[in-house]
Amino acid sequence: MTRVLVVDDEPQLVRALEINLKARHYEVDSAPDGTRALATAAARRPDVVLLDLGLPDMDGIEVIRRLRGWSRVPILVVSARHSSDEKVEALDAGADDYITKPFSMDELLARLRASSRRTLESKEAVGEDVIVETDEFTIDLLAKKAKRQGKEVRLTPTEWHLLEVLIRNRGRLVTQRGLLQEVWGSSYGTQTNYLRVYMAQLRRKLEADPAHPRYLITTPGMGYRFDA
Repeated sequence: MTRVLVVDDEPQLVRALEINLKARHYEVDSAPDGTRALATAAARRPDVVLLDLGLPDMDGIEVIRRLRGWSRVPILVVSARHSSDEKVEALDAGADDYITKPFSMDELLARLRASSRRTLESKEAVGEDVIVETDEFTIDLLAKKAKRQGKEVRLTPTEWHLLEVLIRNRGRLVTQRGLLQEVWGSSYGTQTNYLRVYMAQLRRKLEADPAHPRYLITTPGMGYRFDA
């Protein structure tokens, strides 16, 4: 079942969207501001985000940028802002689609179905929930099993979460802030020492030469990526 996160501070609109989406067998979470939206996205892993830009605590553009620091979830902007410049800014920040208020529910649902299809196709294309094999270790994301040179490696829940985020974004830099907010929550945007400690633990458990990692790569001052 497709999970949708609705981010809007208009209770009546949120309620209308919840009723219409649930009637069509979507799972729905909602958040009235950017801070709670980011926390909910990290905790609930939506398949699509419906995002208003005029939020009370931060601009929706900032929410898009923060989400894109660690997630590829499709973002459909639903906003009263009509100007081309504002639409371009949202799309450049990482939004996938843009629909202006007031809108037809039929149009919104059609856009949502298109975004959901892209999510499914993307997961199938990248092989999410498959076994990741390297010369040194094997990761089974679905079974949550790790082996190095044929021997099982025990990872903590936090180590698993961190590794999963990097593998989902393999070959791409994931920012320090994005990783912290994804793994520890939205209030942990600056505790980079957490990342250093846990990345060091993962390297000791998985890399042949933890001091010169081949797969769990650091870009100093910016973030981390998984190369395989």
